[in-house]
Amino acid sequence: MKKGIHPTYFTDSHVVCACGNTWTTGSTKKVIHTEVCSKCHPFFTGQQQRLIDIEGQVDRFYKKLQARQSFIDDKKARENARTSPERPITDVGLGTRPTDVLAKAGITTVGQILTKLAEGEQTVLDIDGFGRKSLIDLKKKLRQLGYNVPVAANEVAA
Repeated sequence: MKKGIHPTYFTDSHVVCACGNTWTTGSTKKVIHTEVCSKCHPFFTGQQQRLIDIEGQVDRFYKKLQARQSFIDDKKARENARTSPERPITDVGLGTRPTDVLAKAGITTVGQILTKLAEGEQTVLDIDGFGRKSLIDLKKKLRQLGYNVPVAANEVAA
Protein backbone atom coordinates (compact mmCIF):
# COMPACT_ATOMS: atom_id res chain seq x y z
CA MET A 1 0.00 0.00 0.00
CA LYS A 2 1.08 3.56 -0.62
CA LYS A 3 1.96 5.58 2.43
CA GLY A 4 0.35 8.90 3.27
CA ILE A 5 -2.83 8.49 1.17
CA HIS A 6 -5.04 6.74 3.72
CA PRO A 7 -7.01 8.58 6.42
CA THR A 8 -6.25 8.08 10.08
CA TYR A 9 -8.25 5.24 11.59
CA PHE A 10 -9.46 5.69 15.17
CA THR A 11 -10.28 2.47 17.01
CA ASP A 12 -11.93 4.40 19.84
CA SER A 13 -14.34 6.71 17.93
CA HIS A 14 -17.34 7.89 19.94
CA VAL A 15 -20.82 7.80 18.40
CA VAL A 16 -23.38 10.16 19.94
CA CYS A 17 -27.09 9.80 19.14
CA ALA A 18 -29.67 12.60 19.41
CA CYS A 19 -31.45 10.57 22.11
CA GLY A 20 -28.31 10.68 24.30
CA ASN A 21 -27.09 7.12 23.70
CA THR A 22 -23.31 6.80 23.14
CA TRP A 23 -21.01 3.93 22.17
CA THR A 24 -17.50 3.34 20.89
CA THR A 25 -16.58 1.97 17.46
CA GLY A 26 -13.82 2.20 14.90
CA SER A 27 -13.93 4.98 12.28
CA THR A 28 -11.93 7.59 10.41
CA LYS A 29 -13.69 10.30 12.46
CA LYS A 30 -13.04 10.82 16.15
CA VAL A 31 -16.66 11.78 17.01
CA ILE A 32 -19.77 10.83 14.99
CA HIS A 33 -23.19 12.43 15.62
CA THR A 34 -26.32 10.58 14.49
CA GLU A 35 -30.05 11.28 14.75
CA VAL A 36 -31.36 7.73 15.19
CA CYS A 37 -29.90 4.62 16.83
CA SER A 38 -31.15 1.18 17.85
CA LYS A 39 -32.28 2.60 21.20
CA CYS A 40 -34.61 5.22 19.72
CA HIS A 41 -35.58 3.92 16.24
CA PRO A 42 -39.30 3.00 16.10
CA PHE A 43 -38.58 -0.32 14.40
CA PHE A 44 -36.42 -1.50 17.29
CA THR A 45 -38.48 0.09 20.08
CA GLY A 46 -41.87 -1.09 18.75
CA GLN A 47 -43.30 2.43 18.54
CA GLN A 48 -44.27 2.40 14.87
CA GLN A 49 -46.52 5.48 15.22
CA ARG A 50 -43.63 7.73 16.30
CA LEU A 51 -42.43 9.91 13.45
CA ILE A 52 -38.70 10.08 12.99
CA ASP A 53 -38.48 13.13 10.80
CA ILE A 54 -40.90 15.96 11.36
CA GLU A 55 -41.38 16.66 7.68
CA GLY A 56 -42.00 13.46 5.73
CA GLN A 57 -41.36 12.59 2.12
CA VAL A 58 -44.94 13.34 1.10
CA ASP A 59 -44.78 16.81 2.62
CA ARG A 60 -41.48 17.52 0.89
CA PHE A 61 -42.96 16.29 -2.39
CA TYR A 62 -45.97 18.59 -2.03
CA LYS A 63 -43.67 21.52 -1.24
CA LYS A 64 -41.69 20.85 -4.41
CA LEU A 65 -44.89 20.46 -6.38
CA GLN A 66 -46.22 23.75 -5.00
CA ALA A 67 -42.93 25.52 -5.79
CA ARG A 68 -43.06 24.19 -9.34
CA GLN A 69 -46.66 25.31 -9.76
CA SER A 70 -45.88 28.81 -8.49
CA PHE A 71 -42.92 28.97 -10.90
CA ILE A 72 -45.19 28.00 -13.80
CA ASP A 73 -47.82 30.54 -12.71
CA ASP A 74 -45.17 33.28 -12.50
CA LYS A 75 -43.88 32.32 -15.94
CA LYS A 76 -47.41 32.51 -17.42
CA ALA A 77 -48.00 35.87 -15.71
CA ARG A 78 -44.76 37.24 -17.17
CA GLU A 79 -45.69 35.91 -20.62
CA ASN A 80 -49.17 37.42 -20.40
CA ALA A 81 -47.75 40.75 -19.25
CA ARG A 82 -45.26 40.59 -22.10
CA THR A 83 -47.99 40.23 -24.73
CA SER A 84 -50.62 42.31 -22.97
CA PRO A 85 -52.60 44.68 -25.20
CA GLU A 86 -52.42 47.23 -22.38
CA ARG A 87 -48.63 47.48 -22.75
CA PRO A 88 -47.53 51.07 -23.47
CA ILE A 89 -46.28 51.72 -26.99
CA THR A 90 -43.14 53.27 -25.46
CA ASP A 91 -42.07 49.78 -24.28
CA VAL A 92 -41.94 48.48 -27.85
CA GLY A 93 -38.72 50.37 -28.55
CA LEU A 94 -39.57 52.08 -31.83
CA GLY A 95 -37.65 55.24 -31.20
CA THR A 96 -38.69 58.69 -30.13
CA ARG A 97 -40.02 60.07 -33.43
CA PRO A 98 -42.43 57.21 -34.31
CA THR A 99 -43.51 56.95 -30.67
CA ASP A 100 -44.23 60.68 -30.49
CA VAL A 101 -46.17 60.54 -33.78
CA LEU A 102 -48.32 57.68 -32.45
CA ALA A 103 -48.86 59.50 -29.14
CA LYS A 104 -49.93 62.64 -31.02
CA ALA A 105 -52.44 60.48 -32.95
CA GLY A 106 -53.82 59.20 -29.62
CA ILE A 107 -52.29 55.71 -29.82
CA THR A 108 -50.62 54.93 -26.51
CA THR A 109 -51.00 51.14 -26.11
CA VAL A 110 -50.06 48.11 -28.19
CA GLY A 111 -53.71 47.06 -28.30
CA GLN A 112 -54.64 50.31 -30.05
CA ILE A 113 -51.95 49.89 -32.70
CA LEU A 114 -52.97 46.25 -33.24
CA THR A 115 -56.57 47.32 -33.92
CA LYS A 116 -55.27 49.90 -36.42
CA LEU A 117 -53.15 47.20 -38.07
CA ALA A 118 -56.21 44.94 -38.26
CA GLU A 119 -57.86 47.59 -40.41
CA GLY A 120 -54.90 47.42 -42.81
CA GLU A 121 -51.47 48.92 -43.36
CA GLN A 122 -52.86 51.98 -45.05
CA THR A 123 -54.73 53.00 -41.89
CA VAL A 124 -51.45 53.17 -40.01
CA LEU A 125 -49.63 54.84 -42.90
CA ASP A 126 -52.34 57.54 -42.95
CA ILE A 127 -51.17 58.73 -39.53
CA ASP A 128 -49.39 62.01 -40.20
CA GLY A 129 -45.61 61.54 -39.88
CA PHE A 130 -45.68 57.73 -39.67
CA GLY A 131 -43.95 56.24 -42.72
CA ARG A 132 -43.28 52.87 -44.27
CA LYS A 133 -39.93 52.40 -42.46
CA SER A 134 -41.60 53.04 -39.10
CA LEU A 135 -44.37 50.59 -40.03
CA ILE A 136 -41.86 47.88 -40.94
CA ASP A 137 -39.96 48.48 -37.69
CA LEU A 138 -43.21 48.43 -35.71
CA LYS A 139 -44.33 45.08 -37.15
CA LYS A 140 -40.87 43.60 -36.64
CA LYS A 141 -40.74 44.72 -32.99
CA LEU A 142 -44.26 43.46 -32.30
CA ARG A 143 -43.39 40.02 -33.70
CA GLN A 144 -40.18 39.92 -31.64
CA LEU A 145 -42.19 40.65 -28.50
CA GLY A 146 -44.54 37.76 -29.24
CA TYR A 147 -47.57 39.64 -30.56
CA ASN A 148 -49.60 38.23 -33.44
CA VAL A 149 -49.64 40.90 -36.11
CA PRO A 150 -53.04 40.84 -37.91
CA VAL A 151 -53.13 39.33 -41.41
CA ALA A 152 -54.55 42.56 -42.82
CA ALA A 153 -51.32 44.29 -41.80
CA ASN A 154 -49.34 42.05 -44.18
CA GLU A 155 -50.95 43.65 -47.23
CA VAL A 156 -48.58 45.69 -49.31
CA ALA A 157 -50.05 49.10 -49.95
CA ALA A 158 -48.84 50.77 -53.11
